[in-house]
Amino acid sequence: MSPSLKSDLESSASIRCILSDVDGVMTNGAITYGRSGEEMKSFHVRDGLGIKLWMRSGFAFCIITARKSEVVQRRAAELGILEVHQGSADKHKAASEIIASIGCDWSEVCYVGDDLPDLPVMNQVGLAVAPADAAKDVCDAAHWILKSKGGEGALRECIERLLRAKGRWAEHLPSRKV
Repeated sequence: MSPSLKSDLESSASIRCILSDVDGVMTNGAITYGRSGEEMKSFHVRDGLGIKLWMRSGFAFCIITARKSEVVQRRAAELGILEVHQGSADKHKAASEIIASIGCDWSEVCYVGDDLPDLPVMNQVGLAVAPADAAKDVCDAAHWILKSKGGEGALRECIERLLRAKGRWAEHLPSRKV
């Protein structure tokens, strides 16, 4: 797949579901272990708000990750993400299951990924997105390459871009009182 030259409006028009990887997208990809062996990850707060705004707009947001982590489950619960597929070595299979369960088509899906295991899904969705620091082959397959790196607001950038293109961003801005 070669990157699309479509406008944001054209690219986002049919998108109603975002599927996202975790490590390298929602986080910077670093995996840290505490003294007791517990896994620690850092998530960007603006990504969290972006995910909530996307879902408040009536769209689906789901996670697909090859690793299993209690931290990811906790973060997903905090954000109200209901579809979380952990331990999914075959991300295409997990994506197929999610797409069938929410009743949408591949063309209505945006996938955000950063590394080689994400390519089978990115090659089939309507909008493939990569953080700025994604692997070269992933960037080559992406329709959008974000300015933000994984764990540094990449998801927020993607979601804001989608919502702005759909004319849905302004509804989330606090009103100013004069």
